[in-house]
Amino acid sequence: MQIKPFEDRYRDDLIFMVLEAKDALGRVPHINDDLLEIQKSYFDKGDRFWIAVDENDRVIGCVGYNRIEHTNEAFLHRLYVKASMKHRGIGTALLKEAETAMRQNGIAVARVHLGEPAEQWFESYAFYPKHGYRLYAPRYMLKELKG
Repeated sequence: MQIKPFEDRYRDDLIFMVLEAKDALGRVPHINDDLLEIQKSYFDKGDRFWIAVDENDRVIGCVGYNRIEHTNEAFLHRLYVKASMKHRGIGTALLKEAETAMRQNGIAVARVHLGEPAEQWFESYAFYPKHGYRLYAPRYMLKELKG
């Protein structure tokens, strides 16, 4: 597995992976607008977005972040791992990549907005606390990023 910044040539593979991941969780598969225009939604704003690819250069995971204007905080977005590749450390590796980049870019607090109902998003509600995130409001978690 390799983690690298998103490139447009991976767009269709990324979209397919996200739709498949949502379907595997029993959610109605749809694509959020930011995933259709990653360059505009992330890179053009000075933010970041990564993909994880397998040995065949196929997308098996993703994550991005957007800085919260006029703060030293950012929201993590779109942390997905291909359904058949879960529990292999891919999500953890993507999260660590994002947190490292946030620290390097002066971001001190990482936030995440979780879906509802919590029963449908059980993986997120279990994943983030294992990595030091804590609930600070209904459906919201944060982690202070220390050097």
